[in-house]
Amino acid sequence: MSQRHLDALFQPASIAVVGASAQPESVGAIVLRNMLRAGFAGPVLPVHPSRRAVGGVLAYPSISALPLTPDLAVICTPAPVVPGLVAELGARGTRAAVIVSAGLREGRAAEGGTLLEAALAAARPHSLRILGPNCVGLVVPGRGINASFAPTGAAPGTLAFAVQSGALSVAVLDWAKSRGIGFSHFISLGDAADVDFGDTLDYLGSDPGTRAILLYIEAVSGARKFISAARAASRNKPIIAVKAGRRAAGARAAQSHTGALAGEDLVYEAALRRAGILRVHTVDALFAAVETMALIPQSSGDRLAIVTNGGGPGVLAADAAASGPGRLANLAPETLRALDGVLPGTWSRSNPVDLIGDATAERYAGALATVLADPEVDAALVLHVPTAVANSEAA
Repeated sequence: MSQRHLDALFQPASIAVVGASAQPESVGAIVLRNMLRAGFAGPVLPVHPSRRAVGGVLAYPSISALPLTPDLAVICTPAPVVPGLVAELGARGTRAAVIVSAGLREGRAAEGGTLLEAALAAARPHSLRILGPNCVGLVVPGRGINASFAPTGAAPGTLAFAVQSGALSVAVLDWAKSRGIGFSHFISLGDAADVDFGDTLDYLGSDPGTRAILLYIEAVSGARKFISAARAASRNKPIIAVKAGRRAAGARAAQSHTGALAGEDLVYEAALRRAGILRVHTVDALFAAVETMALIPQSSGDRLAIVTNGGGPGVLAADAAASGPGRLANLAPETLRALDGVLPGTWSRSNPVDLIGDATAERYAGALATVLADPEVDAALVLHVPTAVANSEAA
């Protein structure tokens, strides 16, 4: 993996939109509109062959006519002209490009090979990094960047999401916006011809503004690079992934979607576990993980206290904790004495803290505050079983 010029991709000072359009529903128009609305502090430079202005912003007829060299270019043109544009941008000194255009993998170049191969060959002499092609784009809310054609933006936050599916990109952005969940980076990898999961993890793993990393994986190219980057990043922050294509039919669908072999699922399962990545199996579980990571402060350790009004659920939770990477906290003697003051005499006097079935909201609050004040407790799991003798809603 290499972080070379990824700062130009994720932290550009200037952005050109090549293929900016005045047609309201075109990709070029949406990308430019999103960029202008995102609050980017630097210049946004539309490139259009004939219009003097696009979206109310002065436009330039070609890359060579730009008044400055953009750090990042977003290419929204038809696939056949993309390799030539990449060559122009590289010669001009641009160091990163987001190619939202589709069809490069299938299209044939005049000199032979695919359009994608031609674009990569044009970028290579200049070390120009490419995100995509065939992607929704890139959103970095904290820097006012929405270089995408997604119908909604993202609020600033501390979660990073790298995703191979354009449709899922849009769905997650829409879901997160409705819940007030923000992102540090939202990266649509598309065909991942250059910048891939390994590069992304390498960059995000050391990014101070990213607290957790979320992945939607259909296929991984460069397995050694991916595992190395994931293992390094997972030492610093949680990584949660959905790996699609668990069954043969899904694997075939993923191959047709990304152009890369999805691979035997057991191999991915072992690789993700070895890399320190938590795997979830459904989009619902991924959404739950996003919400959990966004709304709950990151724990500083693995010592768990369980507070419950039901003995059975407490025992099951203790079993689950013991079966995973965490452990039950040993409550300090002063904590046990403090709990004696807020709980009935029949409470469990151990962890799990059994509040007894008639636990009121006040009993929950007193016990939880006492447990969280214990220096031996890193996190608390609160369980509630509805009963007829206490107000569940108040609890």
